[in-house]
Amino acid sequence: MSSASSATAKASIPAAMLDASSHEAFHPAPGATATLIGDLRELFKFKVTAMVLVTTWAGFYLGSMNSGISSFQRGLLETLVGVALVSAGSSALNEALERTSDAKMIRTANRPIASGRIPLWLGLVLGLGAVILGGFWLQSTTNQLTVGLALLTVFTYVAIYTPLKRVTTLATFLGAFPGAAGPLLGWTAARGQIEWPGIALFAILFVWQFPHFMAIAWLYRQDYGRAGIKMLPVVQPDGFSTVIEALFYAVLMIPVSLAPYWLGMAGIAYAILASALGLMYLGYTVRFARILRATSETQSRMFARDLLKVSVIYLPLLLTGLMLAATVK
Repeated sequence: MSSASSATAKASIPAAMLDASSHEAFHPAPGATATLIGDLRELFKFKVTAMVLVTTWAGFYLGSMNSGISSFQRGLLETLVGVALVSAGSSALNEALERTSDAKMIRTANRPIASGRIPLWLGLVLGLGAVILGGFWLQSTTNQLTVGLALLTVFTYVAIYTPLKRVTTLATFLGAFPGAAGPLLGWTAARGQIEWPGIALFAILFVWQFPHFMAIAWLYRQDYGRAGIKMLPVVQPDGFSTVIEALFYAVLMIPVSLAPYWLGMAGIAYAILASALGLMYLGYTVRFARILRATSETQSRMFARDLLKVSVIYLPLLLTGLMLAATVK
């Protein structure tokens, strides 16, 4: 599951969502197969789901190592399939709920439901179907705890985070919980219980999201403003609060990323790597603070885009280093 991210419990569909578009037939034009595949990739947020799977794999791998068993045993693939379905389904439901605001933003106006290429009813059916199928799949291949956490993640993302984005900036904080669920789901799938190492992995993802998402929020603040979404740079456009929040979590990222070392999950090599990566992440976040005195919008966007790029590089490097340095108990 700034960001990152990450599906929901079965809930009744609000009547307001069943508007006239839900009665439209879905008839792709001849020769539109490539477009349809692209639309499904966008509907299910393929890149976000892929990131969730990477973090879930890391959690499963580390949990399996601490169980003294191979992470490539039967169970890893099943877990990834179930989490992928739940994550993809929650993304589709998110796009269904946000179709109106998506249509007002340049970066999201071409999404399949917002643009009308996929009707609302089909988006809801695909989203709910994927979540339900993923829940049943995880129930049959993992354990009840993982199923419960997966569905709680969906509920938090779709029913709490998504509608609150139009109400309060606190939605970003609440959305970080489902965004950090991936490695914990992998851990519980491998271990069958919530333990401190799994919580440490969750904490790493949770804290990592804030500098990452503050960069995104600053880059697209005009878009968010047009759609009425209460992101921090929209509510406080001078950028000061955005910078402070990004810096706070970038500093916090260093001790949080060292938690696996203190918990005995990895040795000193990981601690050195985590410290170096953390200082790099912090350095680019400090550089991001230059948006407060940028002389042009182009320069301001450059600082935000550089932080965004580094955040995307930082996370897989940290998790890969942890997996390589992990010790078998």
